[in-house]
Amino acid sequence: MPSPHTASGAFRTTHWTVVMEAALPDGDGGQEAFAQLYLDYWPPLYAYVRRRGSSPEEAEDITQDFFTRLLQKEALAGLRREGGKFRSFLLGAMANFLADEWDRAQAQKRGSGHKPLSVDAEDGETRFQALAIAGELTPESVFEKQWAVMLLEHVTEQLRAEEVRSGKGGLFEDLRPHLQSDRAGLPYAEIATRHDTTEGAIKVAVHRLRHRYGQHLREQIARTVSSPAEVDEELRHLINVMRG
Repeated sequence: MPSPHTASGAFRTTHWTVVMEAALPDGDGGQEAFAQLYLDYWPPLYAYVRRRGSSPEEAEDITQDFFTRLLQKEALAGLRREGGKFRSFLLGAMANFLADEWDRAQAQKRGSGHKPLSVDAEDGETRFQALAIAGELTPESVFEKQWAVMLLEHVTEQLRAEEVRSGKGGLFEDLRPHLQSDRAGLPYAEIATRHDTTEGAIKVAVHRLRHRYGQHLREQIARTVSSPAEVDEELRHLINVMRG
């Protein structure tokens, strides 16, 4: 994945940029970019709505209509940044939507002609249940926890895709539990035997993967904030969310 920075140090593409692209005249680029945001942030927002007391069916409808409303040109044209963090913007926008626009959106939905975007609602509910049983989390905490989980999943998938392209997909699966030092995995000696190499080579491979994992994680976080100075702060927040 290319770095989110140009040679001048400026951010190249952020989630804010992607959302604003959807407000441009009809074109595949903006629509496709918005669809990716939809897939990335649907589970956290769905979990937030569920934690606020909505049924699975209601939460699915609310989250769907929130994105449909966001995609409408008149809504996007009026968007303004409030703070640099994209997740904070989305959470605030959903809270406002629930407070002010749900009834109106339901009325518009019946005759709007907008086609709903496809999403795996069952997967969203499964993810919510996994978080909900972990403790008495607030709706905001559930949102942030799911945001963190989705972000780390994306980073892992990016790394897996790299390793598969280089012909090391099988080795990656054995090494993946060692990406974070607090996770258990097969002993290095056993992995070395499975892949006909040395334990020293496995240690080097783990070190390399951890380095690339960290690079991808910083790149992903950089796309969700408005300046490079916020990356380290957001990374610390991510660590605290996962530990909480």
